Amino acid sequence: MSRLRTALNRYVGMRQGLGYKYDGPARRLSAFVTFMEARGAETITSDLAMQWVTSMGRQPSWSIRLADVRCFAQHLSHFDLLTEVPPSDAVPPARRTKPYIYSDIEIQALLAAALSLPPANALRRWTYHCLFGLIAVAGLRHSEALGLLRADVDLEQGVLTIRETKFGKSRLVPLHATTIAVLTNYAARRDAHAAACRAVPISSSPNRAADCCINTCTGCSGDYPGKLVYGRRGIAVARGFTIFVTVSPSKP
Repeated sequence: MSRLRTALNRYVGMRQGLGYKYDGPARRLSAFVTFMEARGAETITSDLAMQWVTSMGRQPSWSIRLADVRCFAQHLSHFDLLTEVPPSDAVPPARRTKPYIYSDIEIQALLAAALSLPPANALRRWTYHCLFGLIAVAGLRHSEALGLLRADVDLEQGVLTIRETKFGKSRLVPLHATTIAVLTNYAARRDAHAAACRAVPISSSPNRAADCCINTCTGCSGDYPGKLVYGRRGIAVARGFTIFVTVSPSKP
């Protein structure tokens, strides 16, 4: 193992020990170290760093790769005085798409559209209606809503338990009485469709193993049709809303 690889492992371990998941940066920095090893280099220089930053991908991704290398190089510079930290303005900053904020009227239109999904006698329309509504009123990320288990939903106390969020922490989310009523109604409908299952709300199979592809086309207006956009209270909806979810059968 090269000296640079050993240093990277220590660096990633330190960041993760501070509570960061750091999966994406760790993968990118591992590729950078592989790039350095292929050239027999053990010390980061601005020239080599920029060669790697601009060697693949499109320009918007370069600033992300540059930020990763800069942080790693800044860390190493405390132990290796020959380490060079590339300048922060070496590539243009990435331009972020301005988010489209959905109004309350548009959210209501989305929920109404979910209830019109075919077939009429299936659980599908109620699942989407419950999922989108819960994201909107509880301020959840869609991954948090999809990851809920029955044990995480306390309808008597009116509280959601969101587990393993950012920094590996969990949090409690209080629910309004109207939200509790919708969830109670959904749970009853779901139990009528399938055997009792601990997963809520997306999986309807007893073993919670499912590959779910949701395509919900709504009549909501938006400036960015076909793209994922983020609105108030953490809602993530779009005119052509697509979620691909793989739920592991090994997850309880």
